[in-house]
Amino acid sequence: MKKRIWLIVAAIMIMSILAACRFTPNLNWQIGSNPTSTPAPAIQTTTVPPIIINAEDITSTDQILTTIYDKVNAGVVTIISYTTSGEGSGSGFVYDYDGHIITNYHVVEGAESIEVAFASGRKVWATLVATDIDSDIAVIKVDVPSDELVPLSMGDSDALKVGQMVVAIGNPYRLTSTMTLGIVSAKGRVLDSLRTTEDMTSYTAGDLIQTDAAINPGNSGGPLLNLNGEVIGINRAIRTSGTTIEGEAVNTGIGYAVSINIVKRVVPYLIRDGKYDYPLMGISSSSTELTLSQWQMISDKVTSGVYVVSVTPGGPADQAGLVGGTKPTDLQGFYSGGDIITAVDGIPVKVYGDLISYIFKYKSPGDVITLTIIRNGQQKEVELTLGSRSQ
Repeated sequence: MKKRIWLIVAAIMIMSILAACRFTPNLNWQIGSNPTSTPAPAIQTTTVPPIIINAEDITSTDQILTTIYDKVNAGVVTIISYTTSGEGSGSGFVYDYDGHIITNYHVVEGAESIEVAFASGRKVWATLVATDIDSDIAVIKVDVPSDELVPLSMGDSDALKVGQMVVAIGNPYRLTSTMTLGIVSAKGRVLDSLRTTEDMTSYTAGDLIQTDAAINPGNSGGPLLNLNGEVIGINRAIRTSGTTIEGEAVNTGIGYAVSINIVKRVVPYLIRDGKYDYPLMGISSSSTELTLSQWQMISDKVTSGVYVVSVTPGGPADQAGLVGGTKPTDLQGFYSGGDIITAVDGIPVKVYGDLISYIFKYKSPGDVITLTIIRNGQQKEVELTLGSRSQ
């Protein structure tokens, strides 16, 4: 009897010990090895300041945007162009009290008649004053009472910063007086110009603003504005990944606007002389940045700058002695041996857009620029007299 009691007591003690223990399996056990325990890592915490949303700031932003719309919308117009093949619509804005209106060239291209509709509801016919096919700018004119004209203030696109908020007002899909909001995504972008060379190669249009403000068909020619209500660009184009079932371009969130500093330089000439003459260098280069592997085919030291792909025979660059790439590489159609432009008039350039923007904004045909180039690993300076695109 005593033996049985002792067995019961021993069993109870063993069960108590097991109940007091916690068994944690080691996931790193292996057959034939002794299990070892790994201490848990200490929890690391990072102190992050809380995000505080101030309702007053939101209200203030709302008031800024609504004020811009109230003050600017009366100066934004809808443009309908009637051509032999049909009609198309776009946007524009009032430039002065003489009735001049700015829009894109492609909005009025080939138009036999041009209709302008104001936010007030007034509709009138317009006449074409002049066009600039290089930057896609057109000036038209209307004859209306002065109280109908609300010229918009023009800002300084050079002062823009990436990340700055901007708004677009226009006529997308003929939804008149539509306002959208976005930011400046980038500056100094380039697109193909509507002007072509004799061999049908497009020139380059420079100093464009990239924005994610919603721009759709019909916004072309309308203003892109800063939060001061100043025009800082003319909405020109969107990058698209395809078309809708109706055949319209799909907005991918990448839009382009002609910088207002180009407009301020060009439009007075269009009104006075009926034309504007752009400077010409006579080189071709890549509109996108070269990859590291491409740079390594060109140079063992340089990884940025404007690579001269080719030089127009007899053009300004050719006369200045610049050379393009002629040596075949492992990449089909890509040739090494060309000059690398790293600065213009002492100002560094990292991409083709930097060079084109500088020349477009500050130089004219006949001006002399000094290029810093690298050729065969050696740096040198070359003077180049700019030619004219219209010749």
